[in-house]
Amino acid sequence: MSGYQLAQLNIATLKAPLDSPLLKDFVDNLDRINELAEGSPGFVWRLKGEGNDATSLRPLDENVIVNMSVWKDVESLNHYVYRTVHVEILRRRREWFERGVEAHMVLWWVKAGHTPTVAEALSRLDHLREHGPSDHAFNFRTPFLPPDAQPEETPFLSGDECPAT
Repeated sequence: MSGYQLAQLNIATLKAPLDSPLLKDFVDNLDRINELAEGSPGFVWRLKGEGNDATSLRPLDENVIVNMSVWKDVESLNHYVYRTVHVEILRRRREWFERGVEAHMVLWWVKAGHTPTVAEALSRLDHLREHGPSDHAFNFRTPFLPPDAQPEETPFLSGDECPAT
């Protein structure tokens, strides 16, 4: 068993304020999707601001929301994101969020028990944007093994196609 866990950050630029009619379905599904995450195999922790989600935290811009969590491994997070009802929300993301031109999601390994900060996560996202995937910051398409992985272990490959597109 690894002494590391997978941290993830994703950011999204809102098309309208959270209390607008445009974002009603997104906001109405937050609790349900967060409960699904918390009940999913491999879930460890998620960022919360005021209330039960992180939408009140705006470290980049008033129009940018963040989501951050920690998981047992890449497989657990990938299953939650792409193989549960979460994918239904993911498929609708263009209704609610601007299409980004830069990476909006980053994965990285943290020591088990470490709770990453938003500043740490944003630093990893910047690193991914500047240098591409590496063992310091990566994505689902190019995953890296935890630092204590045995050499014969193979990385999790999620495939080239995102089922949410």
